[in-house]
Amino acid sequence: MEFHSDPSRNLALELARVTEAAALASGRFMGRGDKEGADQAAVNAMRIILQTVDMNGFIVIGEGEKDNAPMLYNGENVGNGSPPDVDVAVDPIDGTRPLAFGRSNSLATVAIAPRGSMFDPGPFVYMNKLAVGPEAKGRINIEMSITENLKEIAKAKKKDVEDLTTIILDRDRHKDMIAEIRKAGARIRQIPDGDVAAALMTAWPISGVDVLIGVGGTPEGVIAACALRAMGGEIQGKLYARDEAELRDRLSLQGRPPVLGDTVVRAAARAVAVRELPFQPLAV
Repeated sequence: MEFHSDPSRNLALELARVTEAAALASGRFMGRGDKEGADQAAVNAMRIILQTVDMNGFIVIGEGEKDNAPMLYNGENVGNGSPPDVDVAVDPIDGTRPLAFGRSNSLATVAIAPRGSMFDPGPFVYMNKLAVGPEAKGRINIEMSITENLKEIAKAKKKDVEDLTTIILDRDRHKDMIAEIRKAGARIRQIPDGDVAAALMTAWPISGVDVLIGVGGTPEGVIAACALRAMGGEIQGKLYARDEAELRDRLSLQGRPPVLGDTVVRAAARAVAVRELPFQPLAV
């Protein structure tokens, strides 16, 4: 007796095709100084392949609102409409500037999670992040000082603090953080862009990076959280507002159930490890 059936589709491999398409399309712009052209090429290629994937996807984190992003915008449906129902986060290029200038650590990224479980940061663009690999998972606490966290990470990795390497975006807002890290004795790699790659380095043993510290993009934080959860690492995030308008927006959302508060974290644990911790404003 003969049986005829379609070959099964592996969702992870399908998503690898999505990021591959974006990377190949944008790679032609490497070193040409055209950030917008590179980003648009990645967006176009990523969307074409996303629409062929067996899933009913809803973009939680995309290229922006519909009026400003004609493709891969927040709230857009992607996939061919078949099960499973998933939330989707995309960043066709994390690190358009390094790509445009011919530098390293630009990534094409996409993450999915069961429908309703992915953290939606709303109007908040920035997040203070603390990320580590598997060895230090469960030992960090973003409410503690940087020095205290470095001591805990060192204990977990059986190192001295002086042997730890931190990675942080090279921004003026990190002046005090950098001073504290140096006072504690740890080394610092300051990078111009690309904190998704930086977060993932903490879970790559050969990278030489032990911990990511500092304020970066909230969407990138969610994408990094999905990846680190798969890699056995951990990231904690604390939302920040850039100005009073964002603060008012945040307060207006208090009537909405917390997306990743203690009561909801169990549902989100399969996909995202970012925790929404007490709010603090940020001046940038």
